[in-house]
Amino acid sequence: MAAHRKPRHPSAGGGRARKAATLALALAGAATATAFDGTAHAAPELTPAQVKAKVDQLYQEAEAATERYNGAKEQSEKAQDRLAVLQDEAARKEERLNSEREALGTVAAAQYRSGGLDPALQLVLSDDPDAYLDGAALAERAGDRQSATVTRVRKQLGEIERLRGAARVELDSLTTRQAELKRHSTTITDKLDTARDLLTQLTAEERARLTDPGAAPTTVTVAAPNARAAAAVSYARQKLGSPYVWGATGPDAFDCSGLIQAAYGSAGVALPRTTYAQIDTGQRVSRTELRPGDLVFFYSGISHVGLYIGDGQMIHAPNPSSPVRVAPIDQMPFAGATRVV
Repeated sequence: MAAHRKPRHPSAGGGRARKAATLALALAGAATATAFDGTAHAAPELTPAQVKAKVDQLYQEAEAATERYNGAKEQSEKAQDRLAVLQDEAARKEERLNSEREALGTVAAAQYRSGGLDPALQLVLSDDPDAYLDGAALAERAGDRQSATVTRVRKQLGEIERLRGAARVELDSLTTRQAELKRHSTTITDKLDTARDLLTQLTAEERARLTDPGAAPTTVTVAAPNARAAAAVSYARQKLGSPYVWGATGPDAFDCSGLIQAAYGSAGVALPRTTYAQIDTGQRVSRTELRPGDLVFFYSGISHVGLYIGDGQMIHAPNPSSPVRVAPIDQMPFAGATRVV
């Protein structure tokens, strides 16, 4: 029978050491678990002022992406138009080509029945235009009447191939622009979603103060210098309160450059779609020379534009949290101005 031994009692110092080791292991385990399961200490809560700063930055970045989106969309539409023109022209030439080939086919059938087919006709009636063009010198062997037809077909084949080549270039351009549109759209959506999430951290009262700090008076009545500028300002006034929607050009919603384009469009003036193109339209003017109807631009990247109405005020489409409104031009970093002439 085994002897029973009296258990040894650990010393106080040893117990403390083991407790310390156990605590250290527990903390290490918790840290490891945090690293692997993705949990972490909650980020410090932002103050309303910090939320506003972050949201303003996100809106500015989204607006810059919006202008790039607008530019890519404009180029995409132009590429689509050019491609359609090329395809239509190619189709018309192919119709004429088919008529010529049918006529030559009649001649070829007669030649075949009489004992042979002219080499030039063989080439013209071939399904391989390149082979025809490579051997087009043989067309000189055809008779006078056939030669004139063969020459026309030869020219038509060359034109069709040129049109097809140009169409391939436009299709490549269109594909590139569409990829840009998708990329910019994703950027805009992500930034606006982030801004919206930040704003939900605030109370309704705090959001109201941040997103609607108080519109400037709308009673500015400085006379515009000409009828077109007056018409543009009048249009913008009628759109006060309209929602901001990125990529929109009216008549019920706008982004910043879309509002400007629509305002001057109502006056019969065709402006470019983007802020960075609009600033190069017309005559540059200094801030001290501003008159109603001038376009005022903001930020170093020329990512925002408003319509000056006098007394240091403008009408603009700010961002998704604010509708079209009157605001002071010193509300944002001034980048330049241009006068539509």
